[in-house]
Amino acid sequence: MQNHRIAVIAGDGIGPEVTPAARAVLDTVGTRHGIAFRYDEFDWSCKRYLTEGAMMPERGLEMIRQHDAILLGAVGDPGVPDHVSLWGLLIPIRRGFRQYVNLRPIKVFDGVESPLRHAAPGSVDLVVVRENVEGEYSEIGGRLGRGQAEEMAVQEAVFTRQGVTRVVDYAFDLAAQRRSRLTSATKSNGIVHTMPFWDELVAERAAAHQGVVWDSEHIDALCAKVVLEPSRFDVIVASNLFGDILSDLAAAVAGGIGIAPCANLNPQRDFPSMFEPIHGSAPDIAGRGVANPLGAVWTAAMLLDHLGHGEAAAEVEDAIAAVLAGTPVRTPDLGGTAGTEEFTKAVLAALSR
Repeated sequence: MQNHRIAVIAGDGIGPEVTPAARAVLDTVGTRHGIAFRYDEFDWSCKRYLTEGAMMPERGLEMIRQHDAILLGAVGDPGVPDHVSLWGLLIPIRRGFRQYVNLRPIKVFDGVESPLRHAAPGSVDLVVVRENVEGEYSEIGGRLGRGQAEEMAVQEAVFTRQGVTRVVDYAFDLAAQRRSRLTSATKSNGIVHTMPFWDELVAERAAAHQGVVWDSEHIDALCAKVVLEPSRFDVIVASNLFGDILSDLAAAVAGGIGIAPCANLNPQRDFPSMFEPIHGSAPDIAGRGVANPLGAVWTAAMLLDHLGHGEAAAEVEDAIAAVLAGTPVRTPDLGGTAGTEEFTKAVLAALSR
């Protein structure tokens, strides 16, 4: 029996509703494969911020440093500014644990209708590799003259040779394991310093990955091409901001952000990695029991794969595909009437067969 200790941060909104689905899937597939999970729950959230003035304790990172992985539900509440909740929880974990790869797989499943008539099931299967700890989301900057006519705000982007090189190498290695095609997102025609630097490093690292065919696309044209030709892409590597925007766009192409998973990876495994669906806290439907747990379940598959249980991870993905292709069970965001619990039970049934 293999044992794993998982830190669970259910968070806000629909997070506490979809996280149990991921846990149920982990326990079910784990039983068959001789894997046991111990869950330590942490109440870190906007609710905690409103009562205690902080999203997590001052020693929060130390409390979860020894866990094998972190399972996150969602973060965000209308009563707390987004920059407060993000910089109070997610970003400290990502940066403190050097989770410099944000991995977001996208595919059109049989049984899920893409808003694009030409995005047929099986034709769209790509991965966005987003740089996750620097780039445009830096802490360098500030505000001057608040409330005055000359008020100004300065935000500095930070791109380092180490930061760009390591995420680009990861993306090239991933492409070599898939269909050996990589696209780099840039904007070097308008952003005159950081993006040419990014381009130079991508070209430099490409020389060490000659089995991968690669190209570079300006982010505005790339967004259009992901909509017009989504089947063309395999692995897309992008900076923090560009990858964030692009992965949500690609998830919408695949049928909706409710189905999309995400992994925040420390590839060297010096620290725990964090796994989360990308749909956010969705406060408009929180508490109604209709949230789509598919993103959280697919996230659980990514967690399994990262922990070395590739066969178990594949079984979870197969169960998702079986429910979507072979049953009418759908949550409202996918055009159905099923609730979170009903959809979860359908996945568990498929997983048990």
